Amino acid sequence: QVRLVEAGGGSVQAGESLRLSCTVSEDTNGARVMAWFRQVPGKEREGVAAIAYNGRTTYVDSVKGRFAISRDRAKTTLRFQMDKLKPEDTAMYYCAADEGTWNFGEALSRHRYKYWGQGTQVTVSS
Repeated sequence: QVRLVEAGGGSVQAGESLRLSCTVSEDTNGARVMAWFRQVPGKEREGVAAIAYNGRTTYVDSVKGRFAISRDRAKTTLRFQMDKLKPEDTAMYYCAADEGTWNFGEALSRHRYKYWGQGTQVTVSS
């Protein structure tokens, strides 16, 4: 069993930065692939960034060059540095984890993840 707890959301102005974190507890082997998703009311949950156990990363095009996903050596903390935030980045952000016994090319698909955090709200005003 994997437990995920997010922290770090908030309200900022466009152009500012936020850092999210997600703490992994219990079975870290169940969190070999981790990702950040986001969702706004009425829309599907969107994969934003993912990181494999070996450090390989992938991002949705809309955040490339602005956001960075990383994890610590112990693989117990997932971080998400979000710079140059835009109003369209406003959403509930979710941490997700899975054993990752599938092709990393599918890492931005919400259907691949077994474990989810409770979400943290990010609001960007213009």
